[in-house]
Amino acid sequence: MFGGSAHPALTAEICAFLQVPQQPVLLERFANDCLEVQLQANCRERDVFIIQPLVKPVQEHLVELLLMTDAARGASAARVTAVIPHYAYARSDKKDKPRISIGARLVADLLVTAGVNRVLTLNLHSPQVHGFFSVPVDHLHALRELARYFRTRDLSRTVVVAPDLGYAKSAADFARRLGVPVAAGAKERISDTEVRIAAIIGDVTGRDAIILDDEISRGTTVFELLARLRDQGARSAAVACTHGLFADNALDKLAAADVTEVVCTNSAPVPGDHPKLHVLSVAPALAEAIGRIHDGESVSALFQL
Repeated sequence: MFGGSAHPALTAEICAFLQVPQQPVLLERFANDCLEVQLQANCRERDVFIIQPLVKPVQEHLVELLLMTDAARGASAARVTAVIPHYAYARSDKKDKPRISIGARLVADLLVTAGVNRVLTLNLHSPQVHGFFSVPVDHLHALRELARYFRTRDLSRTVVVAPDLGYAKSAADFARRLGVPVAAGAKERISDTEVRIAAIIGDVTGRDAIILDDEISRGTTVFELLARLRDQGARSAAVACTHGLFADNALDKLAAADVTEVVCTNSAPVPGDHPKLHVLSVAPALAEAIGRIHDGESVSALFQL
């Protein structure tokens, strides 16, 4: 078990659950700004797991992951599994403008070229990214952890709201776990900083909404959805997501927008404490998946209620 510099707390937590020591990694930067990585443990014929979410600075952590993978392959590892709780380039999954790169596929190719034999990831932005990899991918989600948290609440007037129709299937799964109805926004993305939600499909009047999304960065979509919820008479709104990135003070802005609470996982480092933020750990799920992968067992049980 090796961990990069992106999220050492999550790596330590996973290793603690597995009761496996985290092996040291020496990371050096030369005067010309190039990185050098040395795995300081024997990898020969070992099942190697490298934990590194692609979080800010994404490019720095991506190169670090590629170098660690190449080092493990060069050290005759039997198999290298990249554990990437947050795959940042998953949003670059289609060619929606002329002359742009499909970054999700390119990064997948880079990882395989570096020597990754298997990928363990969490809640990709779109399911087709799974198919960009030419190696096996174990694609987990955090709906179980999120549902377990919200089941402790009074859900008699609750509705789960997806920000767009593309995420409606996951929202419906989450709503089924809670035993509540589901709604979805009719969303149109104008740019990276502007979206338009014309309407909400489903009944939210007088209900407590749980907005469910895979990732919150600036929160542009959530703010637009909150406005439509107010227009249609929702009683309150909470926000739940897997990847809480919270760029540009998004967390403070959400709190100022009268959100009752924000719930996310620790798939990415969360900036500081906040009175309205609750962070759920995905370390147990990732640790169990790693153990099952190592032992050649199915990970399907992780998707059950």
